[in-house]
Amino acid sequence: MASSAGMTPGTELAGKVALVTGAARNIGRAIARSLASGGAAVMVNANTSRAEAEQTVAMIEAAGGRAALHIADVTDAAAVAALAEATLKRFGRLDFLVNNAAVRAETAFAEIRFEDWRRVLSTILDGAFLCTQACLPHLARAGGGAIVNLGGLTAHKGAAGRAHVITAKAGIAGLTRALALDLAPQRITVNCVVPGTIETVRGLPGAPERPENRRALPPIGRRGEPEEIAAMVRTLCGPDMRYVTGQSIHVNGGNFMP
Repeated sequence: MASSAGMTPGTELAGKVALVTGAARNIGRAIARSLASGGAAVMVNANTSRAEAEQTVAMIEAAGGRAALHIADVTDAAAVAALAEATLKRFGRLDFLVNNAAVRAETAFAEIRFEDWRRVLSTILDGAFLCTQACLPHLARAGGGAIVNLGGLTAHKGAAGRAHVITAKAGIAGLTRALALDLAPQRITVNCVVPGTIETVRGLPGAPERPENRRALPPIGRRGEPEEIAAMVRTLCGPDMRYVTGQSIHVNGGNFMP
């Protein structure tokens, strides 16, 4: 079953610590759970979804893993600094940073208000910038680690009604390449995982209907599961991926082949 992909028990991340932003639900939750399944302790971050983030922590602990929750707005530099310090205080080190926090709005370009444009770009791009800067000394002190950014398929294919999201996610792909070069001397790998069409809360009863232009299935014949994205993130954090950096890795069922 696809949804088991990211939950395979293992020990390859034992003794390591991960910070996952936007980990209250969907892909972020799956990533936190998958890293914990690999043996890592996980700091779960959310901004407003406290109850769902607490559930993520509870799921990890119920499976025998270690996790904690820290509420922080990733666009607030002081809050991000406190998030990094809380991770160190709780777990003693930091090896992996997953920049997943995002706003996925859909609005016709002519109707995008500037404040909404800034909110989307700030959450995705400023958040990744601030979190990476705050975590960098700790990642370096741990002897090198991994940063995984979450990209977006539409940043590579284009889509109507998502100019702000596409711009931000395209920026994340560029930031990934820049950081890979800047941080290579510290043995920190930086990669971008680009999800395809994933079955998230949209597929639940009462959830918003998927836009008509994105209802088609990819060549593999189904939408992906959050756990399949999480499995790739976990792989990139693992000891066998220390020679992979600066890459945008697509997980999309054949929907886009760069």
